[in-house]
Amino acid sequence: MKLTGIGYLIITTAVLVLLSVLASLNFPFGLVFYVMCFGQLLLLFTVYKVLTDDYHTDKTFEDGYEDHSPGTGE
Repeated sequence: MKLTGIGYLIITTAVLVLLSVLASLNFPFGLVFYVMCFGQLLLLFTVYKVLTDDYHTDKTFEDGYEDHSPGTGE
C-alpha cells in the first residue's frame, strides 16, 4: 500500500502524541529520547513527502474557498 502525504501526517501525529504520553508518564529517558529522535526524522520526511506529493486540482484562486462563494462581499 502506497502512503500519501496525509497518511504520513497521520502517522507522524500519532508518534508525537505517543511521545507526549510517554514523557508525561515518566518512562525511561532512553525510550523517550529515541521516540523523540524518530519523531523528528519522521516529521522532516513527512514535510518532504507533502511538498513533493503528486497532487493535481482544477481549482484556482478565483474559485475561492469551498465554504464561501466568491463575489458575495462577505
